[in-house]
Amino acid sequence: MGANTVRLLVASGGEGSLVALREERVQLGLGEEIERSGRISDEKLAEAAQTAKAHVRRARKLGCAAVDVLVTSPGRQAENGQELVSRLAAATGVPTRVLTAEEEGELAWRGAMAAAGELPETVAVCDVGGGSAQVAVGTEAGGPSWVRSIDIGSLRLARRAFPNDPPDPEDVARASSIVAAEFAEIDPPPPQAAIAVGGTARSLRKVVGDELTDETLLLAVRRLSKRSSRKTAKEYSVDEARARTMTAGALILLEIQRRLAVGLRVGRGGVREGAALALLAEAKAAARSA
Repeated sequence: MGANTVRLLVASGGEGSLVALREERVQLGLGEEIERSGRISDEKLAEAAQTAKAHVRRARKLGCAAVDVLVTSPGRQAENGQELVSRLAAATGVPTRVLTAEEEGELAWRGAMAAAGELPETVAVCDVGGGSAQVAVGTEAGGPSWVRSIDIGSLRLARRAFPNDPPDPEDVARASSIVAAEFAEIDPPPPQAAIAVGGTARSLRKVVGDELTDETLLLAVRRLSKRSSRKTAKEYSVDEARARTMTAGALILLEIQRRLAVGLRVGRGGVREGAALALLAEAKAAARSA
């Protein structure tokens, strides 16, 4: 459960790999309320609980041996984040917890690496969500050794910096300044390759392709800032809620790309896949010890 959406992944897998059996996505927009008032309303808490309950019911029907409900930035940023967790646990009857920022980054790294294929030794994975962004650097043999979370995401930045739709040059400059301030102390070790995962990266692939470089991300900002969110949604086949945050997401990825000093390849996998791999590993360990 993230700032923009609630996503379901049902998967099976072998050693270090996954096969997705069912995926679903519901737009919920918890981050909008958190940015506006600092809290999640009772109405949204109820909607989140019902959405999670429906997802868990589908997972059970497909025969899942283990189910987890994981909450990302809304659980960390909302004043009543613990109430969200309690509502979800009561509605679903399964373990529910808020991921720490570091856990979120590590799971995204592992999920992306499992789906990536052949890579050089040192790889960075970045995941720009609606409420926060994670960057992790590591090796396949040793896992992620450097993980940082930045408390700005595409939805949060758009709410703070873009009063206009589409954003005008002053809005873009304001957003760039906010991003630079948030990343001021972020100094990642240099990777040999980098992967961008999550909804922001996948939506930008429709605008400029699979390679997110300084040049292509600046191009994305130029293209998106000339279009209203409605026109962007129609032209690039994304929902309007996502369209409203794409320019902000491109600016965050641009800052990450510059600090990593390598191009970002839009990849598959991410937090859900990393969590599924962890569940599978736990189930196998329990079976061996039984």
